[in-house]
Amino acid sequence: MSFAGKTTVPVEKSRAGIETLVSKYGATRFSSGWQEGSAAINFVANGCLVRFILPLPTKDDESVTERASKKRRTRGPVKAESSKLQRAIEEETRRRWRCLLLAIQAKLVVVETGIEKFEQAFLANIVTAKNITVYEQVQLANSGIKLLTAATAGDEP
Repeated sequence: MSFAGKTTVPVEKSRAGIETLVSKYGATRFSSGWQEGSAAINFVANGCLVRFILPLPTKDDESVTERASKKRRTRGPVKAESSKLQRAIEEETRRRWRCLLLAIQAKLVVVETGIEKFEQAFLANIVTAKNITVYEQVQLANSGIKLLTAATAGDEP
């Protein structure tokens, strides 16, 4: 079972929970918004603008189709399939928001504990002067950075 797979917590409550959490850790200028296919959370913390993009589920997502196929049948084949699919999308949306809350909370605890500095924990989500995240910048740059794989890890000092 995936994390928060059976959550009934409304999206609005999870979003508010994220705002409360980051505010508790000193963040300011919190905002959120939606556009087709994704939601975004923005806040300023430790002198950085931080952005999380949450992909929203669609009827074609495996997690949604799997959920919908497990739902009990209701009357009328077309209406039943449509309503099962819509419920599955709503459930998966709630689950993803709970996961985002957990991810941000984990990063903040790691920083608070001193395991990582803020910039280390949130690096991928820090917004650059180009108004894109560091992760998006690295993707665009295609800088030829070669990642160390498990097979080659023994070759490095």
